[in-house]
Amino acid sequence: MFSPSPVKTHQNVLSSNRTMKDTLSQLAAYSIWANQKLLEVIVALPAEKQNQELPSSFKSLYATVLHMLNAESIWWQRMKLQERIISPMEIFKGSMQELSTELLQQNRQWQEWVNSATDPMLEHVFQYYTAKREMYKQPVCQMILHVFNHGTYHRGQLVNMLRQLGIEKIPQTDFIVWSRKK
Repeated sequence: MFSPSPVKTHQNVLSSNRTMKDTLSQLAAYSIWANQKLLEVIVALPAEKQNQELPSSFKSLYATVLHMLNAESIWWQRMKLQERIISPMEIFKGSMQELSTELLQQNRQWQEWVNSATDPMLEHVFQYYTAKREMYKQPVCQMILHVFNHGTYHRGQLVNMLRQLGIEKIPQTDFIVWSRKK
């Protein structure tokens, strides 16, 4: 005879009337949590493994994390309407520990901004230029969704790279895992 198991419910269940700000706030908190989990594993590795060339979009764990910082920083600068965009990829020369600290600091900047943003700030359409000098206009909320989605994409690559290095103890960083802990 079938006996249904108890249903687990969670406080942060998305309701149909959840606002964009609520969703972005969750994604900001999730991104920090997921990045911390993976960065703890990566920082604990010897520098040779952090920099070992592996088949992926970027040649190493270090290069991938640097790309993640680079992208988030550039989007931050665009949103803040900085005239001259400074690319961390061109100037950063620190260790993986320092790089991890920088990325998590940038993650927290996004979280603080989202948590203090008003609806008009999130809906504001801003103009920016890509590295190829192409001009676009988009609502800030779409750009922030892209930033969080971009991080998820590259965390998946980091997991794959860790597996290629023979690392077996890799934390789960799915959104659903984070949301169950809340």
